[in-house]
Parts: sequence; C-alpha cells; structure tokens
Amino acid sequence: MKKNLFTAIILGIAMVSCESSTYDEVSDTEVPTEKITYTKHVKGIMEAKCTSCHSTGGSASSRPLNTYAQVNGSINQIIDRIQRPAGDPLRMPQGGTMSAADISIIVKWKEDGLLEN
Repeated sequence: MKKNLFTAIILGIAMVSCESSTYDEVSDTEVPTEKITYTKHVKGIMEAKCTSCHSTGGSASSRPLNTYAQVNGSINQIIDRIQRPAGDPLRMPQGGTMSAADISIIVKWKEDGLLEN
C-alpha cells in the first residue's frame, strides 16, 4: 500500500514538473476578467512587443509608444494594426507576433475606458 502511494506521488510530481508552457501559450487562455489598466496589463505588452521600434532609436521612433499618454492617444491605430490578418504588410508588430490574448487585453482596455492605474 505504501509503495503504491509513494509511486503515485512520484509519478504525479514528475508529470507536473515536465509540463512546459510559454508565456504566449498560457496567456492565450488567460485574459483577465477584471478591469484592464495600462499599468497592470497593457504596459508590459507594449514594452515586450512594440517599444523596440516605437521608441528613441527605433525604426518607428517618430511614433513613440513608451507612455500611457502615447498609447492612449494612438489606441485606435494600434488596435487596427494588431488585428490585421497575417501577411498584411501593415500588421504589427513587424517581424514578430502578438498572442490572441495580448490583442484581447488591448481591445478590452479600450472597452473598459482606457484606465491608467
């Protein structure tokens, strides 16, 4: 009995520890149900996916997206560009991808009233 219980515990631990998910895989299924805010939800997405080009020294530095005010002021264009179909040359981010969950968070942020904090 003890041997079977021990074996079951070890197998359970091994199965859980072998699971590997990337951020995008996990985030595709986990869009927050709470009100979306720039600081808590959107800022990290922008930093990870947009500001390498949309900041000083980037290829799109003339359209910076580093601050709440800049992202808020460009939200309609951002949503348009991130929702374009694959293969569209105007789809953003160029040379990368944005998960469906990240897109949903940005869209929900606008729907929730573009809250900062």
